Amino acid sequence: MASGILHKAMVYLGLTDDEYEDYDYDDAAQAPGPARRYVEPSEGSGSVSAVRPVVREMGDPSNGVTVTPRAAVVRPITPMHGAKVHVVAPSRFSDAQEIGDRFKNGQPVIVNLQANDRELARRMIDFCSGVTYALSGSMDKVADQVFLLTPSNVEVSAEEKRRLQERGYRS
Repeated sequence: MASGILHKAMVYLGLTDDEYEDYDYDDAAQAPGPARRYVEPSEGSGSVSAVRPVVREMGDPSNGVTVTPRAAVVRPITPMHGAKVHVVAPSRFSDAQEIGDRFKNGQPVIVNLQANDRELARRMIDFCSGVTYALSGSMDKVADQVFLLTPSNVEVSAEEKRRLQERGYRS
């Protein structure tokens, strides 16, 4: 007689019968609670000869597995105050890496695109909006073709905003 996976495959394909000798029918008839029915085929005829209940254990629905839920821990992200803003005036698209690196490290970045041609400015705006979206930051227009990229955990200080206004940027 085959065992293990081969036996299960043979039963599935109908090449052999499953063995039911391990089941004690008397315990199932006396057990309380809802029962599933097991239909036992009769010898050689393929018709149903007896219907016996199969009891599902009601005590432990997890079948012996104990799951202990853990309490949820919420850790707020406290905003960093007083972060110094880095100013970038990119001259080519490869300067986008500097913008992304500074932004990933939690530093606000001013991107000044005033001196750039239209195509480079469009590509840089697309890059900056993508990186701020991906890292849950914000992108604000502070002047014509000038953008402030602020990471989610950074708050630009009042002193830094005043310094930016002195340089000609509004916030």
